[in-house]
Amino acid sequence: MRPKKVILCIDPDQTALSALSLTLRVSGYRVFPAETASDALAIFATEAIDLVLSDATDVPLNGRKLVRCMKALGSHIPMIPLGTEAQIEQPHQADALLVKRTVSMAQLLERVKVMTARKRGPRKGSVRIPPPGPLRPVEEVAVA
Repeated sequence: MRPKKVILCIDPDQTALSALSLTLRVSGYRVFPAETASDALAIFATEAIDLVLSDATDVPLNGRKLVRCMKALGSHIPMIPLGTEAQIEQPHQADALLVKRTVSMAQLLERVKVMTARKRGPRKGSVRIPPPGPLRPVEEVAVA
């Protein structure tokens, strides 16, 4: 049996987050729900996430900033913010952008299915081999 795909869902609205999490679980996904951006970043940094679904209207850390932070940690992980038409029209680093009030649950599930099926790169915890190049002294290597 194939392992379930893991989805991180971020929404400050507890009711919406519960409904989305339940729908994804019933569809066969493993879900990590998060109400705040800081909770989401903590989960993202420690778990092997296959896809991120987020509310782009989160006030403390808007969707674009959250995607930028997560892409810095795992650029190969697909991210789908759900927002308003105005937010969708702005430049974004996300892999797909959906208008929150007009997308149906069936359309959302289809997009999740497509995005999790793609081979996006290494998973969290895998060994990354640096590209070949000249060796630098340890003092020159930036510590993140």
